[in-house]
Amino acid sequence: MTQKIILLIASALGALTVAIGAFGAHALAPMLQATNRVDTFETAVKYQMYHTLALLAVGLLLFQVQQPALQVAAWCFFLGILIFSGSLYVLILTGVTWLGAITPIGGTLLIVGWGALFYAVMKAL
Repeated sequence: MTQKIILLIASALGALTVAIGAFGAHALAPMLQATNRVDTFETAVKYQMYHTLALLAVGLLLFQVQQPALQVAAWCFFLGILIFSGSLYVLILTGVTWLGAITPIGGTLLIVGWGALFYAVMKAL
């Protein structure tokens, strides 16, 4: 993934996160309350935004540091967001509870992304 692609994805995910959060706060609020999924939705949106910012940081860090581990971090953050937050969004909207079983895969990818970022910084400094 190139630096430009990373920054474009982070920018798009940032806008999407705000839109999803607003949609949930307004249009989905009654359904989220009725199904007791408000906390699940908030977790999905928070993790998406935190890791979108992490992805943005990786893209910006690539201006200064050329470490292959940064590519690993970028992929892990991107795929982690898709799997972690995405599975929670689908669970909320459909009620398909087995998707909760894949959410930890996304969480693991997010953790690996932070580890790869740590490794890249350690190698660069």
